[in-house]
Amino acid sequence: MRFAVALCVLALFVATLALDNGLMRTPPMGWLAWERFRCDIDCQNDPKNCISEVLFRDMADRLAEDGWRELGYVYVNIDDCWASKDRDSNGRLQADPKRFPSGIPNLASYIHDRGLKLGIYGDMGTFTCGGYPGTPLDKITIDAQTFADWKVDMLKFDGCYSNATEQEQGYPAMSKALNATGRPIGYSCSWPAYQGGLPPKVNYTQLGEICNLWRNYGDIEDSWNSVLSIADWFFNNQDVLQPAAGPGRWNDPDMLVVGDFGLSMDQSRSQMALWAIMAAPLFMSNDLRTISSGARTILQNKVAIGINQDPMGVQGRRLIKLNLNEKSGIEVFWRPLSDKASALVFFSRRTDMPYRYQASLGQLNYTTGSYKIYDVFAEREMPTLKDSTNFVVSINPSGVVMWYISAPADQENTHIGGKLRGPAFHRHANGISPIVL
Repeated sequence: MRFAVALCVLALFVATLALDNGLMRTPPMGWLAWERFRCDIDCQNDPKNCISEVLFRDMADRLAEDGWRELGYVYVNIDDCWASKDRDSNGRLQADPKRFPSGIPNLASYIHDRGLKLGIYGDMGTFTCGGYPGTPLDKITIDAQTFADWKVDMLKFDGCYSNATEQEQGYPAMSKALNATGRPIGYSCSWPAYQGGLPPKVNYTQLGEICNLWRNYGDIEDSWNSVLSIADWFFNNQDVLQPAAGPGRWNDPDMLVVGDFGLSMDQSRSQMALWAIMAAPLFMSNDLRTISSGARTILQNKVAIGINQDPMGVQGRRLIKLNLNEKSGIEVFWRPLSDKASALVFFSRRTDMPYRYQASLGQLNYTTGSYKIYDVFAEREMPTLKDSTNFVVSINPSGVVMWYISAPADQENTHIGGKLRGPAFHRHANGISPIVL
């Protein structure tokens, strides 16, 4: 199958059957508390890191002041353990009064004043996963309206303490209830993760009609084994998962743990690259107050973000999988992009030493022509490459080389679409616009 044909078919497919709330036409980006801060509620002994309004204001400040917002990282997302153990006298959810003394509406205003958006967490069972009040079927309408009244911009709806029948009713009901509030609220469903992530138990056509994104698989942890197992599951099941994704409807392999404790710099680049190829939501879960310069450079890489945010919204694929006949330890991934561009990732599963991988674009199904190559993490242009010319890339163990590939050189005005367009950028009044190589 040649790329031009595949591109047209995939673009046509992903344009259909999306949730019609106009939101998240590119994968959402921001910061999410869970992996880094979990359910730390000990504000007496750990006041800066506990789940409280202080933490979320701090992260909003960092997103607004340290260059993240301009790159598209705009969501500040509360996860579990924010609520009081009891609903109020009107049956509404309420924030823990000691840890969120100003209340969620005040926190929403603080975040909105900084050009950001607030996400919140709920659970469609009797309790959240952390044991806080859930949203059973009879509370869906009131909770949706509460979130809208608080001016929340996104809801992550988990599924602990609920069964398959309740989920089958509850996830569509919450979608309908959110839309009925009249406030645009992005909707993240954990439903497929509780049903094994695959058909026949999971109906991805239905998910695309009710959710903006969905968790397919288990929670990520701050370790390379966790990142690798998630990536493997998604690419092993790409024939099912890839057609489900598109503008306004995204597969979610979970948070970026770049900047925490478990990944090397090479592994951090690998997670960023593979998540960009997957058109995954980019929700960092780290401490933006203390993040290292190396991790920040990876997460703020404009071309990697531009690839992730491509408006065509086609999820990428693994082209070459490690098998008994492939001794190199290298796997190759590809994603089609707007304006006849594409991205390639060469990923090493080796643990011993760098490997020099040789191939040609023609061997990777690129059509006849000459191509402009930009090395995403080296941040440099490469020599123009013909489809028939062999090339060699050196890939570190558990690392990647990521290329942004322009259309054949005789085609003009090629770029990556979306918030960030192309291998080089300049600022103007409306944000970031392309400088075409």
